[in-house]
Amino acid sequence: MSNSIKEYLHDQIHMVNRSIVATPETRADLDAFSNANYGSNDMLLTQMAVNYGYKIALENILELLNKTSNS
Repeated sequence: MSNSIKEYLHDQIHMVNRSIVATPETRADLDAFSNANYGSNDMLLTQMAVNYGYKIALENILELLNKTSNS
């Protein structure tokens, strides 16, 4: 069961990185984009933030699963 969950999480992380709206790798990348666009493309910025938040959540769950499987 744990392997199938890990595979699912890896697939979701891969999917969000390949979406039509780029997912920032880091918070600094998201902040840089936000500062550079001066309020234009707010819909794009919002979607990038959603993607980034989803990616962080998936990575946190994956890290927790890895910790519990190594214990």
